[in-house]
Amino acid sequence: VQLVESGGGLVQAGGSLRLSCTASGSTLDYYAIGWFRQAPGKEREGVSCISSSGGRTSYTDSVKGRFTISRDNAKNTVYLQMDSLKPEDTAVYYCATALMAFPTSCLIGREFYDTWGQGTQVTVSS
Repeated sequence: VQLVESGGGLVQAGGSLRLSCTASGSTLDYYAIGWFRQAPGKEREGVSCISSSGGRTSYTDSVKGRFTISRDNAKNTVYLQMDSLKPEDTAVYYCATALMAFPTSCLIGREFYDTWGQGTQVTVSS
């Protein structure tokens, strides 16, 4: 499977962006999908994940209540709706796939994910 992220850009603090992660070469139906981000000089961190069933989601504390992950298997795409953006959300955002033990499983740790997209830049100005 190949992943392509899109939807990044420059936005003012308080604004919104919707990132897309579109797959080709394979269906995403059986994969949990994670969103990660990496700011300059920092480690790549998990932001959110969604189980293959779509029934379970998880968020890192810093984005809870502001970001929403969703998936549309018919379009082979996962979305990350980002609202109330802050300058500290500035980073390159990546999506990745993971095969979890159960369709309701969703874990944010990097170690669970093996196929990654190339990333999309999100810049939030103050």
